[in-house]
Amino acid sequence: MSPLVSIAIRFAVLSLVAVGGVTAVIPEVHRIVVDVHHWASDAEFTQMFVIARAAPGPNMLLVTLIGWHVAGLPGALVATAAMVAPSCTLTYFVSRVWQRFRAARWRVALEAGLAPIAVGLVIATGWIVARGAQDTGWVAYAVTAATAALVVFTRVNPLWPLIAAGALGLLKVV
Repeated sequence: MSPLVSIAIRFAVLSLVAVGGVTAVIPEVHRIVVDVHHWASDAEFTQMFVIARAAPGPNMLLVTLIGWHVAGLPGALVATAAMVAPSCTLTYFVSRVWQRFRAARWRVALEAGLAPIAVGLVIATGWIVARGAQDTGWVAYAVTAATAALVVFTRVNPLWPLIAAGALGLLKVV
């Protein structure tokens, strides 16, 4: 199967389950890109993830970078369209019905049930990205844990621990 066709099919299917954005399906994107098709290594996937998050724009830029990595400009266009078109179309049609049932008990229960799933998927994304970092050791894991603890348990602006962690990386401590 052509890489463009494979990209289109895989990302179109993921688009339909990416409730809340691409971040929720990063572990599956990683599995497809690294483990199934071997389009990129763990380190390359992590680098693409970091570039996509650092660049201004939507969080789905990762799939554009993956498409570019696999098949150049046509791959980037196909990956982006496959990730955007199905979910946008579904959202358009479902939103009309969704508003009609805003007070329904099943809707409230469904929304409450999806929240912990989304949190779990975001945590899985963090694990995948942290695992893909090169030259990890106990110091890197300690810095990651300390950064996460500071962000979760204090009111410290998340930018400060991330800047400190980046500085440790630049100083070759990590």
